Amino acid sequence: MQLTFVTPPVLVGKRPAERTAGCTHVVYLAPNTYELTVVAMVEQSGLHEVTCRDFVYDKGRRDDFERWLHDDTSDVYLMWTVNLSIDNDLEAIRLMLEHRPNCHVVLMGPGPTHFGRRCLTDDRVIVVRGEPELTVRELVDTLHSGSDWTAIQGISWRRDGQVTHNPSRPLIQDLDTLPLAARHHLEGRRYYNPKLKCEPYTTAVTSRNCPYHCIYCVPSSLTFAREIEHRRVHGCKPPVAMRSVESVEAEMRQLRQLGYRAVGFMDDNFIWTEQRTLALCEVMRRHGLLWGCQARVDAITPAIAQALGQSGCRYVDLGVESFDDDILAYIGKGITSQQIYRAIELLKQHHVPVKLNILIGCSPLETPQTVRHTLREAQRLDVDQVMFNIVSPFPGTEYYRLCRQNGWITTGDYVPTDVQRHSILDLPHLSARQMERALRRNNLRYFLSPRFISRQLRQFTSWSQLVHALRALRIKLFG
Repeated sequence: MQLTFVTPPVLVGKRPAERTAGCTHVVYLAPNTYELTVVAMVEQSGLHEVTCRDFVYDKGRRDDFERWLHDDTSDVYLMWTVNLSIDNDLEAIRLMLEHRPNCHVVLMGPGPTHFGRRCLTDDRVIVVRGEPELTVRELVDTLHSGSDWTAIQGISWRRDGQVTHNPSRPLIQDLDTLPLAARHHLEGRRYYNPKLKCEPYTTAVTSRNCPYHCIYCVPSSLTFAREIEHRRVHGCKPPVAMRSVESVEAEMRQLRQLGYRAVGFMDDNFIWTEQRTLALCEVMRRHGLLWGCQARVDAITPAIAQALGQSGCRYVDLGVESFDDDILAYIGKGITSQQIYRAIELLKQHHVPVKLNILIGCSPLETPQTVRHTLREAQRLDVDQVMFNIVSPFPGTEYYRLCRQNGWITTGDYVPTDVQRHSILDLPHLSARQMERALRRNNLRYFLSPRFISRQLRQFTSWSQLVHALRALRIKLFG
């Protein structure tokens, strides 16, 4: 059977959705490791001819997509769908079914996991909810055999207008049983991360989910799908799953053999125990890869900061959100401003570049004054980068419940919104318009400051790196 994993071009709107983090439009392209792991799973059986088409990477347009569909002979199209891409992907499905009336379309990711009924526009569409690997493999193997697939765990489907949600599939217990991402499908593509300034670049994952309870939090697109489904069935967050150090090392060894020089870890939280983190740092040092990750400030110890600095870690994304202790307490962050300052101090002592993630409007306590205070602190701390976003009340979060309950959502209910551009919240002391103005002002003041520009210019080692970074900055600031 012929399977095609497809990222359609922009068919609705102006900019493509970023499908790995899942809550913004694309600023710079990155390989979708989550999808590539599913690709590797379905290739294991040897039953299918598998291809991957990324029209966003190829800068394809609607006419390119339709010409391809006209000539293509795939039996099943599979798409990784996030909230921001739903409208676009529904249009892609319409075109797929128009050109290939006998095909099936399989949707994965947080978008169809939560908005399954909306995505089931046709009897030929199948939604895979939550963790997709085992479900997709069973589904395509069953389709190949011609057997009845309608009882498979973890799917939703439609017949004669009636939607059926099958029972949820249990979570994968041992992530080491998963194959390594099918990066051979990326041959000929080159990705670049401006935070690492080194290529060839790829992404990897060593764990799934986070045990903390920040009220606004939307993890990466895979773990958000995992979390939405687990909460629906069990009423709580799913357990964290981690790969062994040996499994991660096998992947890093493979990456070096494939010629990669830089890796961005997409874990919601990379740093768990000190012992595991030190072992992973040693793996990265041993294989000579430059890398970066996301972490909580309370996870940064002196030993971990030193190991990060000695192992080629070129950035740590710290989820800070605010420097106001009342706001940090309200949102359930579980940290204090003093812990933020201490983590930054430790990382800078060991020459690890720090990126702060600031989330405007993450609490009804937010005011124009607290936003200005956070910007001043971010500038004063002189970190490598700061990312400003506006909170969005994602369904499935505690913040969504609060915003609905209090009537703070300007659109009445959640609509997919680019958190790097727009707000759909009017909070008690901060309106949507004030948040959008604060975001634009903070971005311009920070990214166009002489301090930021001079620091970044000193780090580039080639003209192509500078061009990539300037392109990403232009998209970030001006769309």
